[in-house]
Formats: sequence, C-alpha cells, structure tokens
Amino acid sequence: MTFELILFGLTAGFVSGFFGLGGGTVLTPILVIAGFAMKEAIAISIMQMVFSSIYGSFLNSKKAKHIFKDGIILGIGGSLGGLLNSFIHSLVSDIFLQYVFIVIIIFSIIKIFVSPAEHNQEVKHHSKLVLILVGFVVGVIAMSIGVGGAIMLIPILVSFMKYPLKSATSLSLFFVIFSSLAGFTSLTITGQMPFHEGLIIGLASLVGVFFGIKTKNTTGAKNYKKSILVMNLIILCTMVYKTIL
Repeated sequence: MTFELILFGLTAGFVSGFFGLGGGTVLTPILVIAGFAMKEAIAISIMQMVFSSIYGSFLNSKKAKHIFKDGIILGIGGSLGGLLNSFIHSLVSDIFLQYVFIVIIIFSIIKIFVSPAEHNQEVKHHSKLVLILVGFVVGVIAMSIGVGGAIMLIPILVSFMKYPLKSATSLSLFFVIFSSLAGFTSLTITGQMPFHEGLIIGLASLVGVFFGIKTKNTTGAKNYKKSILVMNLIILCTMVYKTIL
C-alpha cells in the first residue's frame, strides 16, 4: 500500500505545516482506520513527526526566530518526558490510549474556542522551570498517544501564556522536534519502530509541510482559529467513531 502511505504522508505533512501539530494528531487516527494497530500507528506517526517538525521549523524560523528560545526550554522538558514513551506503552492498553487521545482533543477544542486568535499584550516571560515542567508533562502524555504534543501545547500557550495563535503553532511545531526525537529513540531501542512505513510517510510529509506553512502565512488570524477548531472536531469525531466500533 505504498500509494496510500504516500497520500497519508502528504496529508499529515500539510496538517503539520498549517496547524503546527506535527502531523501525528491526524495521522494516528488515519492509520488506525486503515487497519494498523493503535501502537503501530503511534510508532509510525512519531517517525513522521521527526521529518515534518524539523523541516517545518526550518521554514518557520524565517518569521518566528524570537520565540524559539522558549521552544528550546520547552523542548528539553518534552525530550525528558518523551523518553518514558516505551515504558508507558508497556503499562496500558490500546483502548486506554484511544480514550486519552479523545479527552486531550476535547480539552484542546474548549481552550482554543474561548481564547482570542490574537493577544494585544506582549508575551510574558516565563521561568525556565515552568517551561521545562510544561514540556515534560506534555512530552510524557503526547508521545504515549502518538502525537507531538502540539495539540496539548497550543491551548496552553494561547490561553495561559498569551501567545498569538500563529506564534503558538510555530513554537509547538518546534517543540515537536524534541518530543518526537525522544519518542523515536525510545521505540527504536525497544524494537517497536516500523521503519519501512515510517520512512515512506515521513518523506512524503515534507512536500505537505511546505504547502501547509505557505497556506498558513496567507490566512487571517480569525479564519486560522476557525480552521484549527474544525480540524480538531473532525479528528474528535473520527476517534470517537473508531473507538465505539
């Protein structure tokens, strides 16, 4: 199913670039519906996120250099949390991970809905300890359910740390580099990484990332917020449907 894997990669890459989500948020449910086991879908998604997050952050760096200092600190925490991925996998079942995924998507929808698309005040400076702790918690949970952490990090950055939505998505994609590399390392060491499928999807995602970021840069803030909410609702419905069946 090489053609299908390429199509999945293009889709995940576009979502990654446009929404700053790493791609795993949409790729994991797609792979589950396509017949992959939840844990296998998670592993493939993590490998794809390594590709899309590095390339996407390189493209974003031209417009968002000023926020990447916080991203590095968040990323350090995310890396430490992501290293616990294989340990979490050994403790819980596939169905439990699916329910955790659903709860996190609902949280993201609520927080983004009540937060403004743009903040008028300047972004506050946050302590390194707070940023590391936020990154660690997000990394632990995110890598356990096959997402880069952005779906959790974006509402935190927008609603609690007062980042503009587009800056938050750029920062969250940069964070995904650290968390996904940690998750990839953990699964590789334990022999749980399906390299063939992950490589095909990862390479295809690079094309999608390019066009996703290009589209984001030309989209207004309010329309961008609506797009993120619609995307999250689609993912939520997909996962609820799959879990019930």
